Amino acid sequence: MLDIKFIESNLNTVKENLSKRNFDVSEIDKIVLLNTSRKELTTKVENTQAQIKSLSKEIGMKKKSGESADDLMKEVQSLKSSIEDQNTKLDEVKEELQQKLAGVPNLLEEDTPIGSDENENVEVNKWGEPKEFSFEPKDHADLGEDLGMLDFETAAKLTGSRFVVYKSHLARLERAIANYMLDFHLDNEYEEIIPPLIVNDQTLYGTGQLPKFGEDLFKIDGRPWYLIPTAEVPVTNLKAGEIFDPSEFPMKYVAYTPCFRSEAGSYGRDTRGLIRMHQFNKVEMVNIMHPDESEKALTDMVRSAEQILENLKLPYRTVRLCSGDIGFGARKTFDLEVWVPSQKKYREISSCSNCGDFQARRANIRFKKQGEKPTFAHTLNGSGLAVGRTLVAIMENYQREDGSIEVPEVLRSYMGGVEVIAPK
Repeated sequence: MLDIKFIESNLNTVKENLSKRNFDVSEIDKIVLLNTSRKELTTKVENTQAQIKSLSKEIGMKKKSGESADDLMKEVQSLKSSIEDQNTKLDEVKEELQQKLAGVPNLLEEDTPIGSDENENVEVNKWGEPKEFSFEPKDHADLGEDLGMLDFETAAKLTGSRFVVYKSHLARLERAIANYMLDFHLDNEYEEIIPPLIVNDQTLYGTGQLPKFGEDLFKIDGRPWYLIPTAEVPVTNLKAGEIFDPSEFPMKYVAYTPCFRSEAGSYGRDTRGLIRMHQFNKVEMVNIMHPDESEKALTDMVRSAEQILENLKLPYRTVRLCSGDIGFGARKTFDLEVWVPSQKKYREISSCSNCGDFQARRANIRFKKQGEKPTFAHTLNGSGLAVGRTLVAIMENYQREDGSIEVPEVLRSYMGGVEVIAPK
């Protein structure tokens, strides 16, 4: 969330920055007007309270001296009635102001590429060459079904579309990928977290999913609870509402969890296979950092994700997201895209973002040196990596003409020495 004082002091800069996102900057003018009303109403309430206090003293003095204070008491009663109306209006303005501020996205880094959508993202790194096959490579869904190890039909019977049942060696490979990624991050001084998969609305507000993106979430009927869309949500909020000592920096967390997304607005996109599921597994990195260290932390986070793909020998590219594609809470984002042979293109497998103090303000995550005022921390998050999409990339890039799949060397110890996944 943006600071209202910062908005008012840097009005033109804020509007110019947000316009790069195609955000309706007239909302900023409405926010400024609401804050002006809030300040005016606050002053009215304070002045009325001062009047009541002054008159109450005068009433006390009159009563003490035996004089009548009826007129003053009537005036106080009228003022008390007036202040109730003023407080009601003040609460309404505060609520509307808070709602509008909650709908304003983060400010972009000044050097963010300008563009309208993903087609205008900027490639900053590329690794590996797409494999040349001597045969027509199959789609991962066909490979998995032919192996008898990806069962979309049974999943549809159990639940519905965009779900899958993993079986046998592909179930084990999915688990092996996650375990390898976790071990990689633990070797890089991350602390492993197993968070709740259900969170409340305040937790989702803290990371920016609510109120704006409620349709993307799975809500539990009759409760203010939701299934997590990513481990970023509970893990970032571990320090919500706290003021901690800066000696606790850096906080580097990693979590492996199922993620649940309604995929609202994705009708007709990636309807077959594992690319866009309602339930999928992901290894998530979350950093809570000192503001001076957040840029370096983002670089390190991106490099960690890149190294995993390099160790798996999967061709990828890294892109800097443009102004029209970057997420609501991020000020700077890099996506990693892995090569998918059947589609003959790169597909997103990781997104690493520096949110600055945007989420920290919403979740009230602060640190404090002795004798100084509390300061908002910076939060970062990144996929390290999306496990299902990594499985897709391995299946397609390591497939053989007979429909078998070679297991990447770094995963074989996690697979009990299995080197090739073959049809049953």
